[in-house]
Amino acid sequence: MRVWVDLTNSPHVLVLRPVIELLRARGHEVEVTARDFAQTLQLCARFGIEPTVVGHHRGSRVAAKALGLASRSAALVRWARGRDFDLALGHGSNDVSIAAALLRIPSSTAFDYEWATVQHNINCRLARAVVVPDAIPPERLRRYGAGPRKLQRYPGLKEEYYLADFEPDEAVLAELGLERGRPLAVVRTPPAVSLYHRFENDLFARVLRRLRVAGAQVVVLPRTPEQRAQLAGESGFVVPERAVDAQSLVAYADVVVSAGGTMNREAVALGTPVYAVFEGRPGAVDDRLLAEGRLRRLTDPEALEVVARDDDARGERVRRDPAVFAGLLCVPVGGF
Repeated sequence: MRVWVDLTNSPHVLVLRPVIELLRARGHEVEVTARDFAQTLQLCARFGIEPTVVGHHRGSRVAAKALGLASRSAALVRWARGRDFDLALGHGSNDVSIAAALLRIPSSTAFDYEWATVQHNINCRLARAVVVPDAIPPERLRRYGAGPRKLQRYPGLKEEYYLADFEPDEAVLAELGLERGRPLAVVRTPPAVSLYHRFENDLFARVLRRLRVAGAQVVVLPRTPEQRAQLAGESGFVVPERAVDAQSLVAYADVVVSAGGTMNREAVALGTPVYAVFEGRPGAVDDRLLAEGRLRRLTDPEALEVVARDDDARGERVRRDPAVFAGLLCVPVGGF
């Protein structure tokens, strides 16, 4: 079987890395395309994935996003034509869903946040399988065209699948000049270019001010070059110049504060205390984690404390078989 995997954002590299490895281990041929955006290409290099680079992010304006979607989808059609793919895979990539549909290649999409309305109205209608966590009520997805025949649901978090084989590496602490015994906070910036998060996150700015005076080591992981440039002018923070082993950083952190979703759930999967400062509409996955006490919502940054934990105080990890996730993505061709 010939499989095409498209990566359009940094988290997609993490999610689909074990899928790529499993497919290749079972003798399937996999080709990867990637968009030049955020740390996508750097993460590909770190995990030994060699993609064909197609397109780049066009900016946060709706018109620019529409132009980017059209131009990159067309470029993917030109690249994929004649390659005889049996299946195309993406994690919320509208580009590959459109290109695959135009080329009549069966496709699967996956996501774990149900309120990205524009995105899901495209990929759910075009894909033959829609892979989501079972926390999302099916009725929320029907309006996107993801009926019972398309919907493939998995238990738990996607992070519990792609981090199943992960063990933290202390090398990232030395790389960033961090001390193992001192309190460590890891902070992820807001998804400022996302359609579902178009406003300034004042709460996030207050979190940064609080952490600056808390006496902890604070690593801030920006999403875009613009965010990195802004943070570079601030003292009291460690801001990596390029993609680092963020999962090890989260595993060794004493607290994680994130304005996005993936790093929150990575912290949950790795047993690290985590606070959400996302101000958009919460999804079902986060609602479940909040109800279970595995994720906490931060409303008052002054209440945030960073206290060093010893290894015995770290939470229990949950590991799930990534073959389950890969198998659901391959449903349109009868499995893998």
